[in-house]
Amino acid sequence: MNRLTPRGAAIGIAVLVLAALPVWIGNPYYINVASQILLYAVLALALNVMVGYGGLVSLGHAGLFAMAGYAGALVLQAGHGHLLADLSAIVVAVAATAVFGLLSLRSTGIGFLMITLALGQIVWGIAYRWADLTNGDNGVNVTTRPAPFGISLASADAFYWATLLVFLLAVVTMAVFVRSPFGASLRGTRDQPRRMNALGYNVWLIRFVAFLFSGFWTGVAGLLFIYYNQFVSPQVAALQASAEALLMVISGGTATLLGPIVGAAIVVIMKNVKLFENWWILGELFTHWNMMLGVIFVAIVTFMPEGLVPGSVRLWKRGLQSVRKRPAVPAKLEERAP
Repeated sequence: MNRLTPRGAAIGIAVLVLAALPVWIGNPYYINVASQILLYAVLALALNVMVGYGGLVSLGHAGLFAMAGYAGALVLQAGHGHLLADLSAIVVAVAATAVFGLLSLRSTGIGFLMITLALGQIVWGIAYRWADLTNGDNGVNVTTRPAPFGISLASADAFYWATLLVFLLAVVTMAVFVRSPFGASLRGTRDQPRRMNALGYNVWLIRFVAFLFSGFWTGVAGLLFIYYNQFVSPQVAALQASAEALLMVISGGTATLLGPIVGAAIVVIMKNVKLFENWWILGELFTHWNMMLGVIFVAIVTFMPEGLVPGSVRLWKRGLQSVRKRPAVPAKLEERAP
């Protein structure tokens, strides 16, 4: 009989806390913030497949995110149902990812970064300029949310629970992907691409399939975004959106499952929650969330270059080791001590 490990117990407790969050928070505003954290965590996890496990830094994922959102919103605006809109959004996201991959995987490093940046800006330009299709700056409105199995997602609580289910599915899928032989081969292409080629692995194909997997979950996140905001505009595809997603991954910790989630929580909370509102100078500083986010990011990179989650684990282990190495005080000295 398998015993429950501390890690398994911690995961179980975390899931229970997340499931009960609307009950103990109560305030719809903060429940909506929690929904934002979860949907952006899905986006960060998808980007982490390329950045953390593939070693390829992308600045074009906001373009894929926006394309999925626009596809779903436009299908709904045309009068079709949510099922067709959802399928269209995912198909468009994966198809666009295939095009992105064919164009950008010709190079690595800074070349890959610049190509994905250019592709993302092309998507932004199309969304901004092709007003007959995308309505330009005015964006596209989504008037309704889906009702799976007859359950309405109109309320903040119901939408949060639906987003939580998708988020948990994404985490489980990512965990299986990372621990699979394919995940190991992807890490091999990150660390030793020449050796992987010499061993007979098709490095380009492995990266391409990983890109498709990343694009699929990016599309899912984009779909959650339009149902949350019930609106999509060109700003969703802007460079700032890609940079924020990359910031979530790097600040939390690349090549980890928890890191992008923590990074998403940091960015969303900084943007939406008024921290230290009544603390005079701190309250003023935290209203300028871009500046404070930059300060936090610089601090993380300076003191925890591997990211917040791996850095915290490192410091915790170092603290435990220092405690264990501390010499014990002899019993006689303890008795003599005043």
